[in-house]
Amino acid sequence: MSPDTATEPYGLIAGNGRFPILALETARSLGHSIVVIAIENEAAPEIETLGAPVHWITIAQLSKLIDILKREGIREVMMTGQVKHASIFSSLTPDWRLLKLLTSLKEKNTSALIGGVQKILRDEGIELVDSTRLLKPLLAEEGILTQRKPTKEEEADIRYGRRVAQALASVDIGQSVAISEKACVAAEAMEGTDAMLRRAATLTNGKPLRLVKVSRDRAHMLFDVPVVGPHTIETMVETGTTALAMDAGRTLVIDKAEFLERANIASIAIASYQPQEQAQ
Repeated sequence: MSPDTATEPYGLIAGNGRFPILALETARSLGHSIVVIAIENEAAPEIETLGAPVHWITIAQLSKLIDILKREGIREVMMTGQVKHASIFSSLTPDWRLLKLLTSLKEKNTSALIGGVQKILRDEGIELVDSTRLLKPLLAEEGILTQRKPTKEEEADIRYGRRVAQALASVDIGQSVAISEKACVAAEAMEGTDAMLRRAATLTNGKPLRLVKVSRDRAHMLFDVPVVGPHTIETMVETGTTALAMDAGRTLVIDKAEFLERANIASIAIASYQPQEQAQ
């Protein structure tokens, strides 16, 4: 938050997962006044117990979002947590402002949609800001993060997987792929990483998988930041996934100590690379 707005309320749009909880706790510990706009069927009910005002909206209520932000005097807002991509195609009826935006888009992918929302907010005097600005210490550092480093076979799968994942991310298909023996077994689409790994595990006849996650090739981190945490390790163990590769400085590691402890117990190798590295 910029110094001249430090005493103003700060908006936090909460999706699913632990990301919004951590962002809210961190912001409040730094003395920021926070107003939460929680997405129904996405944000955890726990968000209401952390001492900040909470307004609930559906993913289809863009006008209500703007009304809340303006009524609360918010000029900066951060998107935290994921919203299931399939929600864009849900049975919810978009309000007039969202409908107008959707009909104006040439492509209805995440980048186009959020870019349109960003422009509408800016026109109303509200700036969408970096979703990790309060959580920089949680971004993955470069290097081998676990006791075990990837084997030569895992490294080969990682190199191949990063090349594939970066190509897919560049066209907004997904940010994760499941690799086995230098073959892309599954690519993440709207179902999310856990569901992708479970689908991949049904296709490999017990052969080990490697999970490769990358970030979008863009300067900002306003949304769609890759996130890993203890739940990631649980799914990896369940699906026979032996190694994880991710982007340094652009992937949030939730509950890092527990995340790495579970990985070490399961003998999972985790490596973090500078974006675009190991993709040749």
